Amino acid sequence: MLRVSNKGRNIPQSPIRKLVPFAEAAIKRGTEIFYLNIGQPDIKTPKIALDAVRNIDMEVLEYSTSNGSETYRDKLVGYYKRHQIDINNEQVLVTTGGSEALYFTIASITDPQDEIIIPEPFYANYTSFSIAAGVNVVPINTNINDGFALPNINEFEALITPRTRAILICNPGNPTGTVYSKEEIKQLKKLVVKYDLFLIADEVYREFVYTEEGHYSVMQEEGMEPNAIMIDSTSKRYSMCGARVGCVVSRNPELISTVMKMAQSRLCPPTLAQIAAEAAIDTPQSYFDEVRKEYIGRRDVLIRELGKIEGIEVVKPKGAFYCLVDLPIDNADKFARWMLEEFSDNNQTVMVASGSGFYSTPNIALSQVRIAYVLKKEKLIRAVEILKKGIEKYNEK
Repeated sequence: MLRVSNKGRNIPQSPIRKLVPFAEAAIKRGTEIFYLNIGQPDIKTPKIALDAVRNIDMEVLEYSTSNGSETYRDKLVGYYKRHQIDINNEQVLVTTGGSEALYFTIASITDPQDEIIIPEPFYANYTSFSIAAGVNVVPINTNINDGFALPNINEFEALITPRTRAILICNPGNPTGTVYSKEEIKQLKKLVVKYDLFLIADEVYREFVYTEEGHYSVMQEEGMEPNAIMIDSTSKRYSMCGARVGCVVSRNPELISTVMKMAQSRLCPPTLAQIAAEAAIDTPQSYFDEVRKEYIGRRDVLIRELGKIEGIEVVKPKGAFYCLVDLPIDNADKFARWMLEEFSDNNQTVMVASGSGFYSTPNIALSQVRIAYVLKKEKLIRAVEILKKGIEKYNEK
């Protein structure tokens, strides 16, 4: 009998995208949807990036090199230098989005049945990439009651086995909005150096930190140069999610050469998107200042409005543009689908992502949802109003 692979069967559906068919059906019924489920910003892409593609003077759309065009990597080196990260262009490998960067990295440092320790909740695709590579995710739980703070290093150490190959963090965090401090990075450094592990840091939300301390990269920390791997992307920074340009950054030459072999198998990252990404690096700081100010305002409005819902629990995010919200409901999966299939207020409803999809441990956080505050303030206010009415109606059933 024909069958697909066990790993294919075991890869979970995206908690962010699995409700799309129900959303499409709601739209066909004429229902307007406020999309709180996905990190697709409505911030304008920098004009300089779009103009670079519009004004392209090219007769043949050629391959780039497998590790990305040299001119783009050179400009990335300059970008990182402005963020106190000193590297050269041979330590950067351009990928087709941050997702490919993550998968190539995990596949390059692990063998089947190896383990990666990840604080949960975490970006749902970490599970998918790990299963595809035959790797076991070892979750270490964080809790909404203490702001999803990084667990004590002793708790990490207790999970390390002979099969452990890496610790993976997202900083700032998706879906929690948590930002790890310089001291926390130093504690993780001690652990990965002691046990000869990799420390992978997904830093795609670097620009979106709302604390005075700012962002501290694993690439800034001295003394773990062979261990540190940074994952980055243009998607959120420049609001160009559709470009699909990311990168792997490491001072470990064997890691980069291994990722390069995987990169060669897919030939090259997209040429047009690299042209846009290269131009985007010249985006003025004023753009980021305005975007950061806008997200802080949206965050504050969202937290204020959510506070009007009785029985809700939410942590004010310190970075990125997400928060996990514990709702006074029995099951977020059922609730999210019900909101699309059976509920509307003035022919409007909201779409949220079930929080349980961001956990590896089963049967926890069943009443949590992730909300992305990527809508304008007035839309966020209306979305939370609909959410409140939906919760009240749902609990009457």
